[in-house]
Amino acid sequence: MTDTTSRLLTLLSLLQTPREWPGSELATRLEVSPRTIRRDIDRLRELGYPVEATMGAEGGYRLIAGTAMPPLLLDDEEAVAVAVGLRTAARNTVHGIEETSVRALAKLEQVLPSRLRRRVNALGAATVPLTLAGDGPAVDPELLTTLAKAITARERLRFAYRTTDGSESKRLVEPHRLVTAGRLWYLLAYDNDRDDWRTFRVDRITEPWPTGVRTAPRELPAEDAAAFIRQKLFGLAPTYRAVATLHAPVEQISARLGDQVDLEPIDEHSCLLRSRTDTLDWLAFRLIQLGCEFEVHEPAELVEHLRELGARVSRAAGPRR
Repeated sequence: MTDTTSRLLTLLSLLQTPREWPGSELATRLEVSPRTIRRDIDRLRELGYPVEATMGAEGGYRLIAGTAMPPLLLDDEEAVAVAVGLRTAARNTVHGIEETSVRALAKLEQVLPSRLRRRVNALGAATVPLTLAGDGPAVDPELLTTLAKAITARERLRFAYRTTDGSESKRLVEPHRLVTAGRLWYLLAYDNDRDDWRTFRVDRITEPWPTGVRTAPRELPAEDAAAFIRQKLFGLAPTYRAVATLHAPVEQISARLGDQVDLEPIDEHSCLLRSRTDTLDWLAFRLIQLGCEFEVHEPAELVEHLRELGARVSRAAGPRR
């Protein structure tokens, strides 16, 4: 790397901090003349970095938001902090950023120097997440990043897999996408040995081993990965649509359920619910957790399922005293 290139990278790193830098201070930091700083600023602008200059005693240079994301230059402590934060987000399945966290973590760990990777791994090994009721099974962020890298590189992957009944098998797959469903992670991949698409629970995957073999992309037999996995999950059990009267204002129910169901106000104290396709267990849970009185009109299977649940709860509570 030439002295000029090294200086430009250092200058870009300084400008990425949220402040304005007087030209004289930049010159002192980089041990060059103010004229050299002005030339370097012009070079950065030619490369597409939007560097703004302000005049006056309080003026200087700063990097502003542009039309594209520039490469971020992080020092050692910042890189470790970002990597640990992304691992935490991936492990805790923060809604809306799970897959993004994994992709970003895969990119960052790809370029982390070995000394920093060891620090990140040491922090991960020393940290134990608290698992609360309702949490999904723990998934190792390192496993997620390994899968993400193989997906990005279109690289065949070998791993050991444990099925629902506990049987073990070895798989050779072409990984396609990672998908989160609730608190669970799934890998959608083309299984080379079975010559078909398969869905794998990530918490049941062990010993991932990238083969180094690149593959051409395959056409997925669905609109997207999420739609494919949704279809497979619902295909494991009969699904139903529910219609029910809820004795609560439509605004109250809408705040709880959002766009998960179709709601129609009956009066200011009640509304009609029409659900999307779901399993009986989930439909019953969804209705019970609303905290209001309700009557189910259809399907008959849901009515019977609720009767069985009610009888089971009554038996568990025991006789009145």
